[in-house]
Amino acid sequence: MSNDSRISYTEDAGKLRCAVIQMGLNVSTDLEPAQIRDAMNEAHLPLIDQAGEAGVKILCFQEVFNQPYFCPSQDAKWYAAAERVPDGPTVTLMQQYAKKHQMVIIVPIYEEVQPGVYYNTAAVIDADGSYLGKYHKTHIPQVAGFWEKFFFKPGKSYWPVFDTAYGRIGVYICYDRHFPEGWRALALNGAEIIFNPSATVAGLSQYLWELEQPASAAANGCYIAAINRVGHEQPWDIGEFYGSSYFVNPRGQIEAQASATEDELLIHDLDMAMVREVRNNWQFFRDRRPDAYTRLTDGE
Repeated sequence: MSNDSRISYTEDAGKLRCAVIQMGLNVSTDLEPAQIRDAMNEAHLPLIDQAGEAGVKILCFQEVFNQPYFCPSQDAKWYAAAERVPDGPTVTLMQQYAKKHQMVIIVPIYEEVQPGVYYNTAAVIDADGSYLGKYHKTHIPQVAGFWEKFFFKPGKSYWPVFDTAYGRIGVYICYDRHFPEGWRALALNGAEIIFNPSATVAGLSQYLWELEQPASAAANGCYIAAINRVGHEQPWDIGEFYGSSYFVNPRGQIEAQASATEDELLIHDLDMAMVREVRNNWQFFRDRRPDAYTRLTDGE
């Protein structure tokens, strides 16, 4: 991490202080995955400490935060990047920092369940350092530059919502965000903030970055935190990871946003009373008609 990493900070007393970290890969992909993991973990620690010192209660990193986005390749080398959850080195380390700062930490990493079974995972650690559980990325793309089915088994997590020390949160990962059903399932299960760690590059879907998630926040009366990495990653260089991480409120309004190019800790205070206010006003949950939607679940 460079010494000029940015810290963006909005403050509002009495609200829930949350933060996200976006970061570019700072080491060569020629290194072994364990070396990359250790370097990227180390690069995040100063920003984690700064978040803790600023009173952040919930912190989230980007998708597979301590590795490159290796899915432009189909190189079995990257299976070695997978870790056990929660007993692997990264989750164990973040449990220490969560306890140190009394801060909930969402840790998106590459997970090995057993040899040959790998998931794109987000582990959730409570403010006392205890492991609450994990979410497995549900929707796995398989297109040029994003050969994710080579690396990840599709998850079937049944939309877990984590009852943390500071509120009920859900996780949806990157490509998941294009599927509205999961946002709704998480909200119906009680999530009031949903974190979407991503690795997405400029091009076809960039205009959706500030369209889909605000729309989903409004449709479900919840906060969404969208996190994206920055920079170019060699040797693949499939495009620029454009950062622009943000918090969007239950009205669908982006309240705080990071830069497109810099490593950044984005801190923002969330007015959680707005969740109840918006849901009571719109009553989408009351007026929905699941009996009329069987076409969505009846198969092809």
